[in-house]
Amino acid sequence: MRKIDFANNEYYHIYNRGVNKQDVFLDKKDYWKFFDNLRDFNNETFYEERLSAIGISKDKPKEPSAFDFKQLGSFLSQQKKVVDVISYSLNPNHWHLILRQLVEKGISNFMHKVGLSFTNYFNKKYKHSGHVFQGAFKAVHINKENYLLWLFGYVNGNIEIHNLGKASDYSWSSYQAIKKALGSFDLPKEPSAFGSSFGANVLSNLSVLSGLSDIVLPQFKSEKEFEEFVQMVIKESRTKKEMEKYLLESLRT
Repeated sequence: MRKIDFANNEYYHIYNRGVNKQDVFLDKKDYWKFFDNLRDFNNETFYEERLSAIGISKDKPKEPSAFDFKQLGSFLSQQKKVVDVISYSLNPNHWHLILRQLVEKGISNFMHKVGLSFTNYFNKKYKHSGHVFQGAFKAVHINKENYLLWLFGYVNGNIEIHNLGKASDYSWSSYQAIKKALGSFDLPKEPSAFGSSFGANVLSNLSVLSGLSDIVLPQFKSEKEFEEFVQMVIKESRTKKEMEKYLLESLRT
């Protein structure tokens, strides 16, 4: 049983892996399903509400079209978020998220929906039964600014830490979206204090990401500075003893 009480406006490292270290993302559609879940379930709407938003009900069943998905995206963008997704990395047999809880039980409810939906999808697609992930998701409270920054580098560089590819080229992490944000991000004159916020959310158009303008983006003056920081974390993560508990996924060992 997980021994952690999630508090509003606090940051958490959330992660899990496939049962018996097996791959859970077997093709691109699997990655997209998990990614879409991060977007679709970051609110307090019900399944029926989301269907209704695109004109689908028990009385009016239909196959969703591209226009329907656009309509759904518009509907979801207007809903109040339950968490901020600061970073993510979806690797073949495990995933990492950095989340900030915005409402009571936000992380628990969000992750329950994300995990259950993906498990049902995976089991149906691959004619599998039982658990897909190795028990309940793991969670670590991020209670210091430098700890948050380090994990930010760790998550965005995770695929390269495990020698499975270059972080900058990987499609299934937040690395490229963050570079895009930094390209248009106006650095405030004074970086905000830990946990505070300023201005409008500059990442509102970057799909699942939100909340980065509060604390993370002000730490980098350019895309290059972000890239150099991630590379430093990648190198040090392979040797630092204190990072061992985050390497429990041991992809190919």
